[in-house]
Parts: sequence; structure tokens; C-alpha cells
Amino acid sequence: VQLQASGGGLVQAGGSLRLSCAASGFTFDDYNIGWFRQAPGKEREVVSCIKNSDGSTYYADSVKGRFTISSDNAKNTVYLQMNSLKPEDTAVYYCAANLIHTIVVFPPTARAYDYWGQGTLVTVSS
Repeated sequence: VQLQASGGGLVQAGGSLRLSCAASGFTFDDYNIGWFRQAPGKEREVVSCIKNSDGSTYYADSVKGRFTISSDNAKNTVYLQMNSLKPEDTAVYYCAANLIHTIVVFPPTARAYDYWGQGTLVTVSS
């Protein structure tokens, strides 16, 4: 099982980035894919997630209206389109996966995820 996150970089406030999470080694449709982020000195927090079975999504209040999560099941890839970026969005972004049928509460907490990618750094300058 492998999750490969990519697409991070340096962008000015107000700009956009698209993160990708390419998955392999498991049946993509059976999994929920989540995006988390961790800023220096802060705890990891959920940003967004999507159930690949039915497309149900979740967004943290801090990113609603600015970020959009989507899934291309043919490519086993989940995207996070980030618009109107703010300096407070600066963090390492991780994607993670867990089996949909194990979900008790949606969105799942970080502890519920089985697999994690390596992280990609997003830096938003003011």
C-alpha cells in the first residue's frame, strides 16, 4: 500500500495550488481518503476527506469555500484544489486512507486512518 502526495510549493497569498494523492496497492473504491495538515508547533488537523464509494465529502470550517476535494477513481488519485490561499494555510499536507466500512464517525479522526503518505509542504507568503 502506498500513498504519494505531491503538488506542494511556495505561493503568494491569494494564490492557488492543487495537491495530488496517488494511491496504489488497495481497492480504491473501498477507501476514504483524507487530507491533513500540520503547521510548525501545532497538532495535525483534518482539512478534508472524501469517500470514494459515493463521493461524500467533508471540509474543515477553515477551508470551506476555498478548498475542493475530488477523486479520479480511474487514476486512483485524490486531488485537493486550494484557492484563495492564506498564510495560515502554511503547513505540511498529508493524505491518508482508511476503509470506508470501518468508519464509525465521519469525518474519521487521524487515529482511524490506516495508511499515510509522506507529506508535501505548502508555504503561503503574505
